[in-house]
Amino acid sequence: MASHGGSSFLSSQTRSLLLFVFGFVLLVSLQAEAATKKYQFDVQVNNVSRLCHAKPIVTINGRFPGPTIYAREGDRVIINVSNHAQYNMSIHWHGLKQYANGWADGPAYITQCPIQTGNSYVYDFNVTGQRGTLWWHAHIFWLRATVYGAIVILPKQGTPFPFPQPDNEQVLVFGEWWHGDVEEIVKKGNAMGLPPNMSDAHTINGKPGPLFPCSEKHTFAMEVEQGKKYLLRIANAALNDELFFAVAGHNMTVVEIDAVYTKPFTTSAILIAPGQTTNVLVYANRAPGRYFMAVRPFQDVPIPVDNKTATAIFQYKGIPETVLPSLPQLPSPNDTAFALSYNKKLRSLNTRNFPANVPLKVDRKLLFTVGLGKSVCPTCINGTRLSASLNNITFVMPQTGLLQAHYWNKKGVFSVDFPDKPPKAFNYTGAPLTANLFTSHGTRLSKISFNSTVELVIQDTNLLSVESHPFHLHGYNFFVVGTGIGNFDPAKDPAKYNLVDPPERNTVGVPTGGWSAIRFRADNPGVWFFHCHLELHTGWGLKTAFVVEDGPGKDQAVRPPPKDLPPC
Repeated sequence: MASHGGSSFLSSQTRSLLLFVFGFVLLVSLQAEAATKKYQFDVQVNNVSRLCHAKPIVTINGRFPGPTIYAREGDRVIINVSNHAQYNMSIHWHGLKQYANGWADGPAYITQCPIQTGNSYVYDFNVTGQRGTLWWHAHIFWLRATVYGAIVILPKQGTPFPFPQPDNEQVLVFGEWWHGDVEEIVKKGNAMGLPPNMSDAHTINGKPGPLFPCSEKHTFAMEVEQGKKYLLRIANAALNDELFFAVAGHNMTVVEIDAVYTKPFTTSAILIAPGQTTNVLVYANRAPGRYFMAVRPFQDVPIPVDNKTATAIFQYKGIPETVLPSLPQLPSPNDTAFALSYNKKLRSLNTRNFPANVPLKVDRKLLFTVGLGKSVCPTCINGTRLSASLNNITFVMPQTGLLQAHYWNKKGVFSVDFPDKPPKAFNYTGAPLTANLFTSHGTRLSKISFNSTVELVIQDTNLLSVESHPFHLHGYNFFVVGTGIGNFDPAKDPAKYNLVDPPERNTVGVPTGGWSAIRFRADNPGVWFFHCHLELHTGWGLKTAFVVEDGPGKDQAVRPPPKDLPPC
């Protein structure tokens, strides 16, 4: 008996020791996996030279584009933003879900008031259940013309990509460049009731490339080695242009959009709207040489755009710079057929590790019509100014943060009576409509019950002109279950939905004269901005927000705000 008791005592000691060792190893491994990444962002004005002359621009840490944020899935990220510029500032971490943490989302007057000159604000958030390429940008005025950069979220340690492992990777961020002061250009346009002057160049990593003057120093080049494969992490930070991108002589394999893995497919060119990101694999398997990477706009309606081509160089190691690069065959600027067929190829991976949890039952059906029109402006050139609306409502920006008003139940800041459908049905994409639809102005939001499933059909209209619109929903990913040209037909079109492996993203391109249907589960409480990502249209009022109610659980309510929340 004694020896039996001794062995039992020993085994319990051993068990305790083993549990301690196991717990320690687990804690160490968790700490190794879930790190805290800290960044300091100084908003400052610097002189930057492009297209043969210099001008002062707003930058982060003096860099254009700004620094890339690197984190792993599961990390905590803390970014202290100190504003030394003359403009008020807020920064949006585009595509990060910010669960119950809208205080870190960043759009000015939606989830916070802007950071005033001389002040700082700490964006503190966790990266949960996301990995891939996203981006960040200023979310006030047109300051994102120069204030933007990439976010690279690596998978957890030891987790491979669900596609061939690249030998190396490169971030490519597309943008636009104006000769003049962008804020002044916008003010001038608004005063006249006209669109501001379009940009003077597109850029790749802030550089327009050698098809522009004075570009010896302003051409981005990436060096590649024969036989190796490269992951290009691409973000479109342009303010107003959907862009085609191609690499001369090389195909690309699309493997991810908006930080969600996709079923891989090979293409000669990609289409990427403002706000979207796309990861592609490129094999350096051609004759060693120098090849242009090029971007130019897609625009399938006769609206003036900056149609110049920006270039960078895909350069094989050891090839002298005297070798002239060849240009890729980009789709023509109005190639609607390519655009539609490209978007149709985008599918979620939908595997056991990366499922596509598409809501099959819908609790709330919404139809939002996109209207571009004119409103009365006695001081403007033609007595009118251009405006935009969703369901005939032109959104009016508040003077206090909507999330603050929601959290503290402040009255009079907004109403929750945004209509689920347009007040008047008509032939949305038929001949241009001249009838008065009685567009109103207001800060009207749509209230959504926690954890309910939502289907939102975004319908383009021909009020002034049809046009494509990239719509971004803050705080969520959604599934693009259907898209079409013409008017959405609620009797026939849902039967054609893809409910198995539709693309999952945070920004959807609504086709010119057509519609897109998205579905999402409203499981993130707070106030979440929904807007066209063409800065021109956002400024004209093409936006609203969803108030998602708190859930019953202790972690299903909006967290308390941080102490350093900027005052209004």
